[in-house]
Amino acid sequence: MTPPAIAVVDYDMGNLHSVCKGLETVGARPLITADPQVLADAAGVVLPGVGAFDPAMIHLRERRLVEPLREIALGGKPFLGVCLGLQILFSSSEEGEEPGLDIIPGVVRRFRSEPGLTIPHMGWNTLTLTQPDLPLWRNLPPQPQVYFVHSYYGAPEDPQVQSAVVTHGTQTVTAAIAQGALMATQFHPEKSANLGLQILANFVALTQAEKSPPKEPVFRYPK
Repeated sequence: MTPPAIAVVDYDMGNLHSVCKGLETVGARPLITADPQVLADAAGVVLPGVGAFDPAMIHLRERRLVEPLREIALGGKPFLGVCLGLQILFSSSEEGEEPGLDIIPGVVRRFRSEPGLTIPHMGWNTLTLTQPDLPLWRNLPPQPQVYFVHSYYGAPEDPQVQSAVVTHGTQTVTAAIAQGALMATQFHPEKSANLGLQILANFVALTQAEKSPPKEPVFRYPK
């Protein structure tokens, strides 16, 4: 059986290799592309990203990808944003002046300075799952630990779109969002060891006809 084709958006803002390697590990067939038609035809779309908000939006506009991504993200196709790929789903960012994709109403904010707080928030941290029944979280432990690298976080107008939060210092902020088939993580699943691979496996399962994540863990991790 041919694995599902997952389109990985190429807009010069991140290490596509690690995302594609993670998808391949869980049995998907990643296609790196900036072609709107390939994105539309794929079983699912992954929007990765590392770097700053304004250059990301400028690159997307130069490639005429803003409207295609909006249509796909709002159209019911499984869609996964990662790190900067979460932030640019928002309306705007304190990091820059460019408008975002405005798919999730809200602002991307910078962590407030406080004594002893390290910015960027970098390393492993524990998620609180605010949408615990989300299929993306299938077969995860109750308090999963994942890998973060970020100085900014999404602050949605509607907090119900948060599917997970994380605490850094005294600040509890968005770690993931989900609204229908649109999902995004501030953390890096592809850098979060076997637990992150489980998340990617759950996403890939959603792109398949049965739309049902595996009932048993695909990858083992310490309890």
